[in-house]
Amino acid sequence: MHLFYTPDIEGEIYRLNPEESKHCIKVLRLEEGDTVALVDGRGGFYSGIITVANVKGCQVKVTTCTRQYEKRPFCLHIAIAPTKNIERTEWFLEKCTEIGIDEFTPIAAAHSERRVVKEERLEKVIVAAMKQSLKAYLPVLHPMMRFQEFLVNCQYKHKFIAHCQPGTKKRLDEVYTAGEDAVILIGPEGDFSEEEVAEAAKYGFVSITLGPSRLRTETAGVVACHSINFLNEQQGRFVEL
Repeated sequence: MHLFYTPDIEGEIYRLNPEESKHCIKVLRLEEGDTVALVDGRGGFYSGIITVANVKGCQVKVTTCTRQYEKRPFCLHIAIAPTKNIERTEWFLEKCTEIGIDEFTPIAAAHSERRVVKEERLEKVIVAAMKQSLKAYLPVLHPMMRFQEFLVNCQYKHKFIAHCQPGTKKRLDEVYTAGEDAVILIGPEGDFSEEEVAEAAKYGFVSITLGPSRLRTETAGVVACHSINFLNEQQGRFVEL
């Protein structure tokens, strides 16, 4: 299936932007009459037929549309400290988008080695992963925030912080209720500081463990994402189409 991202789609006729048109005609070598799929990143999944095979503006006639395609009845938000090697953060974004996630927020913590990210580049990674995994919802990438700022503004019911500091920590299956929204904080390579863990607790964040192994930042993020999705799948929380 050839899938294209069309965030501004409306009506029966849609013209792909120059980048998508070039990929469609020059790279994939599609022609007039070929069938393609389109997604708007807001849950719309469309089928269409190429009517004008132009490398600078490929035109598609929409034939079918499915709204809220594979919509999940819960929201997952992961706030993570970007890694020094940004490619590892990109890998995390890619894999979590494939698994299923709704929001990302890069955060700057006490031990962070990276405090600036190129949002445009990260957005491209997320879009590519959405298309590759045939999803119709584009995860939201929020601007980078300071750790304290995120704590103050977080309004989720289920709030978790994953860390390796001493103390009592719960597994996600012990504290998360399937079907409900959740946010999970993932720290930098040097972990969250004891002060940050204590501060998060003041704002209602529950300390969790992601297993006995010490995980890299990006690995911890993927494990957290998969765990929430798996717990929901066990409870039949996904929409069957």
